Amino acid sequence: MLLELRKEVICTGMPGKVAIKKEDLCNYTGKENWFMLQPVDSNSEVQGKVHLELKLNELITDNGSVCQQLVVHIKECHGLPLINGQNCDPYATVSLVGPSRNDQKKTKVKKKTSNPQFNETFYFEVTRSSSYTKKSQFQVEEEDIEKLEVRVDLWNNGNLVQDIFLGEIKVPVKVLRNDSFQAWYLLQPRENGNKSSKTDDLGSLRLNICYTEDCVLPSEYYVSLRNLLLKSSDVQPISASAAYILCEVCRDKYDAVLPLVRLLLHHHKLVPFVAAVAELDLKDTQEANTVFRGNSLATRCVDEMMKIVGKHYLKVTLKAVIDEICESPKPCEIDPIKLREGDNAEINMENLRYYVDKVFREIVRSSISCPTLMCDVFYSLRHLAAKRFPNDPHVQYSAVSSFVFLRFFAVAVVSPHTFHLRPHHPDAQTSRTLTLISKAIQTLGSWGSLTKSKLSSFKETFMCEFFKTFQEDKFTESVKKFLDDVSSTESKEPSGLSEPVHLKEGEMYKRAQGRTRIGKKNFKKRWFCLTSREFTYHKQQDKEPIFTIPIKNILAVEKLDESSFNKKNMFQVLHGEKPLYIQANNCVEASEWIEALCRVTRCNQKRLNFYHPSAFLNGSWLCCKATVENTVGCARCTADVPADTQIEIDGDRETERIYSLFTINMSKLQKLEEACGSIAVYQGPRKEPDDYSNFTIEDSVATFHTLKQIIDIVEKLNESHEKYQKKRSSSAKYGSEENPIVGKVS
Repeated sequence: MLLELRKEVICTGMPGKVAIKKEDLCNYTGKENWFMLQPVDSNSEVQGKVHLELKLNELITDNGSVCQQLVVHIKECHGLPLINGQNCDPYATVSLVGPSRNDQKKTKVKKKTSNPQFNETFYFEVTRSSSYTKKSQFQVEEEDIEKLEVRVDLWNNGNLVQDIFLGEIKVPVKVLRNDSFQAWYLLQPRENGNKSSKTDDLGSLRLNICYTEDCVLPSEYYVSLRNLLLKSSDVQPISASAAYILCEVCRDKYDAVLPLVRLLLHHHKLVPFVAAVAELDLKDTQEANTVFRGNSLATRCVDEMMKIVGKHYLKVTLKAVIDEICESPKPCEIDPIKLREGDNAEINMENLRYYVDKVFREIVRSSISCPTLMCDVFYSLRHLAAKRFPNDPHVQYSAVSSFVFLRFFAVAVVSPHTFHLRPHHPDAQTSRTLTLISKAIQTLGSWGSLTKSKLSSFKETFMCEFFKTFQEDKFTESVKKFLDDVSSTESKEPSGLSEPVHLKEGEMYKRAQGRTRIGKKNFKKRWFCLTSREFTYHKQQDKEPIFTIPIKNILAVEKLDESSFNKKNMFQVLHGEKPLYIQANNCVEASEWIEALCRVTRCNQKRLNFYHPSAFLNGSWLCCKATVENTVGCARCTADVPADTQIEIDGDRETERIYSLFTINMSKLQKLEEACGSIAVYQGPRKEPDDYSNFTIEDSVATFHTLKQIIDIVEKLNESHEKYQKKRSSSAKYGSEENPIVGKVS
């Protein structure tokens, strides 16, 4: 395995790279080293893999003689690179190459995809029959099979420009014999790539490498440590919990926060933990206008949660407008010092105002797309801040805006490539435009920032002049409504004067629910309508509803297995009565309805955690065979967020990472344990600074108890690792599922 750390360095007009073998990384970790740059070009920089099936057949000709035929089935490719920031137009050439032959065939071009499905089969004559006497360049004797190889080259179709090489693989024909062989092959660079380049002309690069390698044991080894971490939010005080202690002893809190947040997310324990550490954070906050502005454990946990959970939210909210800004940029510079000759400051300000208005409008209209988990966290932060500063009516909003505007949307605007909103870092002019927009969004989202007293405090006078064009009341009310929406955890009853918002309508089929004794359980075409208040179906459009489900009563919306009624594109709406089974006209329509229903019901407090993916028919559930109709579901609900926001987390891997951090910081854990013992015995004031003076020890007895548990668990895991490593070295194969090794380099 070769890990490459690349850096574009212009020394002699040519970029360079640094390539380090995986087994050598441990020799460089934790210190700075100089590395010679190696040349880079399109022939040596490849990625992706190709799925092939190869077979060598023996054929009997009409006259009874035997010849051999090679069958190459190119199935698909995965992970091909982007070309100029866009999906490529790949095709493959399949060749049979030998000393005196080069038979080549070509697949069709697949448009705009990095994962093309080819499914094409090619046939090559390997040896001629013994009766074949005509001499030609294609006549190959039996012994020449040893010199033949199959070569597959991947290319990007350039249309009017030159095709771009994407990688190749080579397979010797001799390995096939008469067997069928199927495998994934990693694409390789060309053998002659960059041979003419001189490596000593490219200079060198200084790198500081941090490499860690974790050996993940079977899940049962982590039960004790995992349970200790997951009950952290129940420990009083929170500073005596295992999760809090982990972040205290790690030199860089980020190393601890990332695996901790992912583990708590995986086990649905993040919200109570964030609420507990946020409450501790607020105890040390003296001014309401500085709520959650520091770099504390609470703010770091929320930051990481938003990055993990909010990817899809950012995409549906900002991607379109970010694409417009980057692909059709308008000049927006309003700093008089940075204006270039010929620039018109007034036109630039109008352009900037146009972009800011558009981004702001997309944000404040996006509350229905905000993930449920983010809403739950914001709800907790909002009420904790209001409890800490009861005399400040605005603190409940600033507590939420400090995250969702300052740490989420504003950061994504200024660095869209970091959040996968753009494939590459924008150019200098576009970056400057995005920076100005980000500053504006921070100001508009900060509660009370548009007041005159706030405007006078701007460091840049040009930004002060820019914000004088904004109508304070209009923007403040929009922000307030948005913050109310994203920090709610229950559906609000609309007032009698407010009209429900129409969200979606259309014709679908519903299965009769059998609410009456004579009701037939068949499928009927109905007109469905979804508003912010209720979900209804009607006999015809514009007719009175036949059946109504209040939004607050919807417990879950999930797909229904096709096997239930032998019908495709079905989903179910679970509410107080029997499930409502609905068939959409196609899969796209079904997904749209599921997403719309999930979004409008995301704040319902009685959401289900489990459901039945199949129907209850003939006295039992088809999925789990349970015979009680109201029994708890057998599958975890998945549709409270869109499919592409589902988070794949390996809980064992994250627990192993946490174990490694405890191991690295074992000396600190032991010193902290000694300190807690001393404090418990000697309750007087500390006479001089010591190694644990920077740690938070609210309850020395509770902290001592947790530390003892951590140390005992880590020591047992050390023994398990030693035994497992011995077993692996003697019996397990490298890379097998029994011994997954996870490497990380930064």
